[in-house]
Amino acid sequence: MVINAHPQTKHQQMLGKKSQKLNSFQQRHIGPSVNDIEQMLGLVGYKSIDDLIDETLPPSIRVSQAIKLPEAQSEYAALSKLKEIASKNQVFRSFIGMGYYDCITPPVIGRNILENPGWYTAYTPYQPEIAQGRLEALLNFQTMIIDLTGLEIANASLLDEATAAAEALSLSYGVCKNKANTYFVSRDCHPQTIDVLQTRAKPLGIKIVVGDHQSFDFSEPIFGAILQYPASDGTVYDYRAFIEKAHAEGALVTVAADPLSLTLLTPPGEFGADIAVGSTQRFGIPLGYGGPHAAYFATKEEYKRQVPGRIVGVSKDAFGKTALRLALQTREQHIRREKATSNICTAQVLLAVMASMYAVYHGPVGLKSIAENIHKLTVILAEGLKRLGYNIGSENYFDTLRVELGTHSLDKILAACEAHQINIRIFDASTVGISLDETTTEEDLIDLWRVFALGHDLSFPVEELLTDELLTDKASGDPFARTSAYLTHPVFNSYHSETELLRYLHKLESKDLSLTTSMIPLGSCTMKLNATSEMIPVSWAEFSKIHPFAPLEQTRGYQLLFQQLETWLAEITGFAGISLQPNAGSQGEYTGLLVIHHYHESRGEGHRNVCLIPSSAHGTNPASAVMCGMKVVTVACDAQGNVDLEDLKAKAQKHSQELAALMVTYPSTHGVFEEQIQEICAVVHAHGGQVYMDGANMNAQVGLCRPGDIGADVCHLNLHKTFCIPHGGGGPGMGPIGVAQHLVPFLPGHSVVKIYEHDQSTSAIAAAPWGSASILVISWMYIAMMGADGLTEATKVAILNANYIARRLESYYPVLYKGKNGLVAHECILDLRSLKKSAAVEIEDVAKRLMDYGFHAPTVSWPVAGTIMVEPTESESKEELDRFCDAMIAIRAEIAEIESAKVDTQDNVLKNAPHTAESLITGEWNHPYSREQAAYPAPWTRDYKFWPSVGRIDNAYGDRNFVCSCLPIEAYSE
Repeated sequence: MVINAHPQTKHQQMLGKKSQKLNSFQQRHIGPSVNDIEQMLGLVGYKSIDDLIDETLPPSIRVSQAIKLPEAQSEYAALSKLKEIASKNQVFRSFIGMGYYDCITPPVIGRNILENPGWYTAYTPYQPEIAQGRLEALLNFQTMIIDLTGLEIANASLLDEATAAAEALSLSYGVCKNKANTYFVSRDCHPQTIDVLQTRAKPLGIKIVVGDHQSFDFSEPIFGAILQYPASDGTVYDYRAFIEKAHAEGALVTVAADPLSLTLLTPPGEFGADIAVGSTQRFGIPLGYGGPHAAYFATKEEYKRQVPGRIVGVSKDAFGKTALRLALQTREQHIRREKATSNICTAQVLLAVMASMYAVYHGPVGLKSIAENIHKLTVILAEGLKRLGYNIGSENYFDTLRVELGTHSLDKILAACEAHQINIRIFDASTVGISLDETTTEEDLIDLWRVFALGHDLSFPVEELLTDELLTDKASGDPFARTSAYLTHPVFNSYHSETELLRYLHKLESKDLSLTTSMIPLGSCTMKLNATSEMIPVSWAEFSKIHPFAPLEQTRGYQLLFQQLETWLAEITGFAGISLQPNAGSQGEYTGLLVIHHYHESRGEGHRNVCLIPSSAHGTNPASAVMCGMKVVTVACDAQGNVDLEDLKAKAQKHSQELAALMVTYPSTHGVFEEQIQEICAVVHAHGGQVYMDGANMNAQVGLCRPGDIGADVCHLNLHKTFCIPHGGGGPGMGPIGVAQHLVPFLPGHSVVKIYEHDQSTSAIAAAPWGSASILVISWMYIAMMGADGLTEATKVAILNANYIARRLESYYPVLYKGKNGLVAHECILDLRSLKKSAAVEIEDVAKRLMDYGFHAPTVSWPVAGTIMVEPTESESKEELDRFCDAMIAIRAEIAEIESAKVDTQDNVLKNAPHTAESLITGEWNHPYSREQAAYPAPWTRDYKFWPSVGRIDNAYGDRNFVCSCLPIEAYSE
């Protein structure tokens, strides 16, 4: 049967042959069909996509041959192969502790948040009117942290506990007025936290003193201190005397606290702590070999403008209705740049949402019950170990025991552990640690006793010990017992049945626009398809239930995954080595610059501290440079948005003896392939500097050019952009770095797990050796299924899609920057600045009106104020691109009516956008335009309408009336 008798054009035949090389997954990942591509090329003015690419990229940087990757696999084959790799991991019962615990993810949370694209494909809530669900969940998270820690404010999460501790160090250093330069770190902190603190302190010239808080005499002035609560070995100390002495010296004290323990123990805020940090991992978030997990940061309100990361605050919308948004955004480094105290531009939103919902589901009574059960089992375990002849290091503990072996053999105990598939912590040859958790059962206690009995029969009646009421009473009679209430807000006391929680989760999800709704065309953020097949392995037990400090012989599957992914990324980027440790793009920047700094030090040139940064750079760039102890020197850009080569040469010459690095984004932050990029790199190298390439725009390079070939020495890769890890509503992310051969020895190591044999490694920059390891499976799946041809084709289509949008819209909104041949890279900047003068229309008005059309706004007023940056990615179909373009064209027509005085400059569809359903159906309608025009401005909105749940939010009101915790329930119904 002849299905299609229409003759194909020669170009269609060519495209058809090309597409036959792509397997079914590749065709599903790439949005436009063969016919769509032909039509789009026709509009852009090219006969083939290769002709377009030849005109877009400078010929000198093009790869001479295809990147070498394994042949692409189907979804089924890739999942089977990854399952084979996963099977090489051994899932032992973990009693290691050190801030990481096995836990139970309530299935209603696992299925409806972690595995739900309605939650994991959303973007950072910079457009709060269409992110109210996520913002409410994060406000719940902040409230939970405020209540548990006893402090006044909290942020919406940080990357991990060690990073949060480093941020506490920075805040303390910035606000302390006693001029000291030393920071005290309790030796009882987790070793990975101490490691990261030392990393952060060194380039800033801060001295770290690690010691015993009980004997520290304050003879050396300190500006701050950090204590672990409970201590890493499980001991619960009374820190009040130390804190009083520290305060008398003018120092700030941070307490790193386990939040579950705070349901039973006196909270840090009540015994004088200025800052509290920690991890909420055990609130239903899988171990995942180290991440991703949501850390927390809480402090006093007087430090609200120094708090790192994001804070969700309460405000009101145009109708006076309570509404949420990101508060105090002027703290962010995109605005403060080199004046920023932190480069953190993200949160662990998806994981913070999970942790908050864990607290919502269990409530204060449920959380306390979980904590009490863990503590009771720990008391019983301790008693059994004592009867077996072991000493316990402390009588005050929550869930962790320091066990002194005495004459017992460590080797024999470890052999018994292996036989029972149990992992414990090793302090030294005569001391081990055991940490219990929510999953621990009485059967686990029996197995632990058998391990420590070393083959002998248990010398006590097990059943009697397990039911000993005196031990149960001891478990509840802690001298550090908490007396204050927590989680009293109705949200933590209303959704304890699965039915109620499911409805609550769905209600919040329905308030958020994600990729399940429509294209999210954010420039520089690459919101592409996060395929289901890529996400499935994240939940596999072989990946999700591994402790980050499990013995390496139990993690051979993970090691093979890392090896393959590093090899693939090295081939894609042209670098000699990859580090997977940085767990965010900002951390990748920081790590790359530290590697450069240590390279200079190794050559006796540690004085090199000047970092050249173009004025168009990401705001995290200058903040990262300052964190590495570097001095930022800005390089101008020319009228076309390119790095001003003459200014670069002059600055490089001026600072030749001190030049450490240039940070450059490629394609540029202005969305074009700069023709002079190789010369730019050569200038820096000629003056002894290194080139750091920001890989935010790597989606325009894969398969076409490679940073290592262009001349970069270091490049970070946003796996949550180019390599398909979803944005998660604002996190998680991963930001590994690639480096040239001479920098490989300086890639970050780790104090707990030996990554490299040599000793030149930079110290740890993240708590876990391989960062947020469990989500690396997503990028592995993406590359495995796409292969070299698929990845290259995806890049070409991403560039085509951007040029298609630019061409369709350029007669309505000028395209601000173009490359040599009038083309853009994978994103374009549309100039809306003239509209303020012609129609009193602000960039925000257009962003909010797009919500009425069912779209998230592109990147607003960055990198140029009054513009929008659009990035369609390769995953969006021509139909979706046309819908977006039609919306933008229709909005331009609405603006034209204002310009022609047909419509009032203040009371119009743009100024009043977004329009909520409530505003359309209640009260009188006094606007000069119809309800229909407000609600259904385009045909597709009649088929499916996404309704913003609140009107335009008053950000200034929220900052003037700062509130970052849940309001009384009545406020939400007013």
